[in-house]
Amino acid sequence: MLRKFLKPIPLPASAAAGILLLRVGVGVLMLLHGYAKLQRALSGDLGFADPIGLGEEVSLYLTIFSEFFCSILLVIGLGTRLALIPLLFTMAVVFLIVHGDDPFGDREHALIFFITYLTLLATGPGRYSLDQRLF
Repeated sequence: MLRKFLKPIPLPASAAAGILLLRVGVGVLMLLHGYAKLQRALSGDLGFADPIGLGEEVSLYLTIFSEFFCSILLVIGLGTRLALIPLLFTMAVVFLIVHGDDPFGDREHALIFFITYLTLLATGPGRYSLDQRLF
């Protein structure tokens, strides 16, 4: 079942190129957010929001895992659909809870990432990915 979930959907070359651009572009943008949080944590600053009641440090580490490490997997196209699950969850939490009471303009970025991740979950990583080579 897991192998079927990870198997990329065959696409025309132009669509595959578009998926590559989307996957790498959004992956790098989120990677930058995660890298800043990783640097903060490495410097000893572990204060962070606790939107779902797990504690500040746990929330920070989970966010770093999602935004930094899962974004690396997204960029290279390895375990893409599995990597998207924490990213989708993180963006849902940011949109609905962290910025839930803020004006839409402050929540918009999380929603754009969420929609992009949902699109990549539906299409898969495309032809130009490690998933394609391995599976």
